[in-house]
Amino acid sequence: RDVDLFYFDDSDLSYEAEDAVIRRAEKHFEGLPLPVEVRNQARVHLWYPQKFGRPCPRYSNASESVSHFASKTHAVGVRYDADGQLEIMAPFGLDDIFSFRITPNRVMDNQQTHEVKGARARECWPEITVVPW
Repeated sequence: RDVDLFYFDDSDLSYEAEDAVIRRAEKHFEGLPLPVEVRNQARVHLWYPQKFGRPCPRYSNASESVSHFASKTHAVGVRYDADGQLEIMAPFGLDDIFSFRITPNRVMDNQQTHEVKGARARECWPEITVVPW
């Protein structure tokens, strides 16, 4: 459905600052087959309760936010390390991805999100197993 590009900048938590980053990024991703959704993980706690009806912790870095994604399978990120090399962030490992399995992450009450994303994935890839909440 989309590609999530997330970053962490707690120096300015205003919507305007995040929107400026989103607008700059849009220019780079025009023409891609999937939309790219850019989000500042330092701001998630500000909008999450209104959107999902439950609280969200204030994250201290992007790696922490990944560990709160609705499914362990989706909790994967890539970043550049200090030497400019790509580094995979996967707090729950990669086994679920390679096993075509979507596993819930119960660290927060994300059951509805897990089930919606699981059903959407099965529409594209029927061979995927969605582990029940």
